[in-house]
Amino acid sequence: MELRSVEELMDLLYACRGVTEPPAGTPAGARTPGGAPAPGGAPVDLHDHALRTAALLRRSRPADKELQVTALVRPIGRLLRPGDPAGRAERAAEAVRGLLGERVAGLLRRHPWSAGPADDDVLSLRHADEESRTAGFDAGVLEDWRTVLELLAARNSRLGAVD
Repeated sequence: MELRSVEELMDLLYACRGVTEPPAGTPAGARTPGGAPAPGGAPVDLHDHALRTAALLRRSRPADKELQVTALVRPIGRLLRPGDPAGRAERAAEAVRGLLGERVAGLLRRHPWSAGPADDDVLSLRHADEESRTAGFDAGVLEDWRTVLELLAARNSRLGAVD
């Protein structure tokens, strides 16, 4: 699936509301021997987590819109590949590549950002991702990001590309 418009992307991002994942480092569905959920904190709402991560990157790297948007769109992989955790990053990258560009797609492919070699971008994503799991602040709403998404989409539009 390749997203063709910011509106399609926004619809997919809104669909992430209420979708949760276990805390970092906890396998999905992990339980204690007594059947209770495994310790490590409450599950993380993907929509809220993405907004907080992107907002933290907006504060720490205000000029880097592609980095911020990478954090914002990461959760769509879970919706596109619900039964395939290993394929989520690739699927998300392919879905946004034509709309948001190669850099965003490349950063999405490198998720989880906690594995493998790390450059400044990955370190920033990793730090914001971890901090947003415990940060308690109002990160705004998804609609706040529409203009940034539209600007990136316009810049990366195949129709506007010059050979």
